[in-house]
Amino acid sequence: MGDMSELEVTPDRTALVAIDLMERIVALPTAPHSGPDVLARTVAIADALREAGGTVIWVRVERPGVDEQPPGSGLCPEIKVAESDVVIVKRTWGAFQDTGLDAELRRRGIDTILLTGLVTNFGVESTGRAADDAGFRTVFVEDAMSGLDAHAHEFAVDYVFPKLGPVVSTEGTLGAISCSFAR
Repeated sequence: MGDMSELEVTPDRTALVAIDLMERIVALPTAPHSGPDVLARTVAIADALREAGGTVIWVRVERPGVDEQPPGSGLCPEIKVAESDVVIVKRTWGAFQDTGLDAELRRRGIDTILLTGLVTNFGVESTGRAADDAGFRTVFVEDAMSGLDAHAHEFAVDYVFPKLGPVVSTEGTLGAISCSFAR
């Protein structure tokens, strides 16, 4: 992971984009981090960024072409969606395709995305690649995401993500957000 001291966050130009923190997905067996740990770390980042004046975007998936979504398809109850937060519904792996996410980010003047959620090598990676393609600075919070298995997570974190943006920890992210208050 990158040196946390290098991470700078300008809250009013930064958005947390949290992928698929829904009850049925958080309950899946994930590695190297558990779904509940990923959820708790993401909520901590959301609270800190929101308090600093940043944007929080919760993304959840809906299966297309079904009358009713499976049980547990809502955001986890630990997520307290604030009035300033945005909720995006996606129907593909990534959060940019036909969701309005790009427009929401640009309307708010966002140039940096803090990316978290489940699972690393599906929704998170797909969203990260699209964010990079769209010109956003994308920061991957390694311990606030997890894969269906550790190998897949580690491959994305070690090989793919560093080519797209910094890979950091929750601790480093929270430190960078709190440093933004001191500037």
